[in-house]
Order: sequence, then C-alpha cells, then structure tokens
Amino acid sequence: MTIYELKPKFQNLLRPLTTKLFNLGITANQVTIFACIVSVFIGFLLVKFSHVSALFFILPIWLFVRMALNAIDGMLAREFNQKSALGGYLNEATDVISDSALYLPFAFIAPFDWGTIMLIIFLSQLSEFLGVLGQVLGRSRRYDGPMGKSDRAFAFGLFGMLYACFGELWQWVYYLGVLIIVLLVITCINRVRSGLKEA
Repeated sequence: MTIYELKPKFQNLLRPLTTKLFNLGITANQVTIFACIVSVFIGFLLVKFSHVSALFFILPIWLFVRMALNAIDGMLAREFNQKSALGGYLNEATDVISDSALYLPFAFIAPFDWGTIMLIIFLSQLSEFLGVLGQVLGRSRRYDGPMGKSDRAFAFGLFGMLYACFGELWQWVYYLGVLIIVLLVITCINRVRSGLKEA
C-alpha cells in the first residue's frame, strides 16, 4: 500500500477544477512546465536560505499543490484529448528535475549530509527510470512502491514541517533518511520484478 494508490480519489476531487482549467484554455503541458519551474525556484530559494527554518513551511504546502498539479495534468491529457509524445517526455523529465530540486536543500541541514541526500536523489531518479523502462519494453509504466513519488513527497514534506516548526532536525531524522534509501532500493527491485512478470 502506497500513497499513490489513493490517486483515483484525489483525482475525483480535482475533476471540477480540471474542467475549469480546460475551459480556460490551459493545457496539460503548461501545467507540467509551471509545476517544474515553481519547484526549481522553491528548491533554489530553500538552498540559498537553508538557515531560515521558517521558510520550510513552503515545502509541505508546495509538495501537496504539486501533487494536485501532477494529477491535473494527467487528467487534462487523458480526459481532454491532450496526450502527446512531448507531454510524455515533459511529464517524466520534469518530475525528476522537480524532485531533485526539492530534496536538495536538506543536504545543507543537519543531521543530513551531501552523501545521504545525493543518494536519495539518485535512487529516486533510478526508480522513475526503471518505472518508465516497463513501457520501453512493451509493458506498463510501473509505479510499484514502497517509496514512490507520493511517498517521498510525504516524507520530505514532513521533514520540512519539522524543521520549520522546531528550527532543527534531530539525529533520529537522519535514520529516517537511511530508511528512505532502503525503501527506494526495494522500490527499484519491485519495479524490475513487476515489469518482468508482466508479459
């Protein structure tokens, strides 16, 4: 069970807003690019001012909004005939860019360090690559957990909230980062196994 499995219910809540955006002439690709630009900007802001803990209240709020935008761009593409090859590339590339930008600020916050955060970023990118590889091999896009994109968003949103509220992160939070690494490795393995089983 991962947070991603709640996506259908989340989409149902967003469907009226998605229809309004379509009526305004907003396209799926525009939503995708907008979400990426804002994510990179917020990531840069939090890296630059990583010592200002109150700024990290932005992170959980934006991660939730970004999750909504990801659902909206998918619905615009599928339900309003906006699917395109460019959209497929944009969707995968911007997700990886956005995730990397939003996780990076924690490399500057104790007890995390560059090695831990860069490994999380690498494994996150690898898990998405392996998920897409299913499609390349004629199978489905794999979203297997236990540490998919939505789960990572929840974890880093929680880290951001704790840092914003208390002005520091405690040593035990570092071990949550280690747990994320372990779960990402399992996620990568699960996506390969599920892809191979799907014939």
